[in-house]
This record gives sequence, C-alpha cells and structure tokens, in this order.
Amino acid sequence: MKYLHTMIRVNHLDESIKFYTEVLGMNLISKSDYPDGEFTLAFLSYGKTKQDPCIELTYNYGKHSYDMGNAFGHIALSTDDIYQTCSKVKEAGVKVVREPGPMKHGTTVIAFIEDPNGYKIELIQNAI
Repeated sequence: MKYLHTMIRVNHLDESIKFYTEVLGMNLISKSDYPDGEFTLAFLSYGKTKQDPCIELTYNYGKHSYDMGNAFGHIALSTDDIYQTCSKVKEAGVKVVREPGPMKHGTTVIAFIEDPNGYKIELIQNAI
C-alpha cells in the first residue's frame, strides 16, 4: 500500500489552485475536466507526479458551497521557519487562524491557516 492523495471539494477551482501553488508552493500536476460527469479534478503536490502524495481538488459544476462538517480535521505541512511562513501567507492575504506557538500539552511549534474554502492547514515547525 502507498498513500496517494486526499480529495477536497472546492468552490472556485482557479482560486484554490492559485492558493496551493502560489502561496504554499505546490506544483500543479494535472487538471482534467469531465464534462459528462460535470466536474474537474486538479492534483497538486510537492512532487512531480500523481505517484507523489497529492491533494486532489474537486470542483463540481455549479456548486459553490459545501457544509464543512465536523469529521474532517486538517491538512498538515512542515516548514523550516514557521514564523516566516506565517508572515509570508499573511502578506498574501491568507487568514492565520492560530498564530505560531507550542501545541497544547507539548512543545512542537504549530500554526493554522485557512485555504480559500475554509479548510484548515496545520503548519508544523521542522525540528532543528
């Protein structure tokens, strides 16, 4: 077995692709339109192929909002400098919903940001 991707539904595909590529530095691996099924899929990764761990963005034609529910938690990314990363995303207009600091009941430094659809992304400081 191998982990391949996590799929999330998005309201505006181009806005989401821009966030994940320009703000978070991911690569757009592929974007495929399925008119008969009325959806478009975009795969993004820090790798170069769909065989690398990806986020799959699914846009369903005509659907512009989803109930977030309370089962999905967040996507997690590591960073070498969490403070610089948070500063950079703020400059890009991204909402930081939890400023960098130690996690509750631990010492790992984390922060949370929000993508254009309201999905939480946890940033985790790499250990030095």
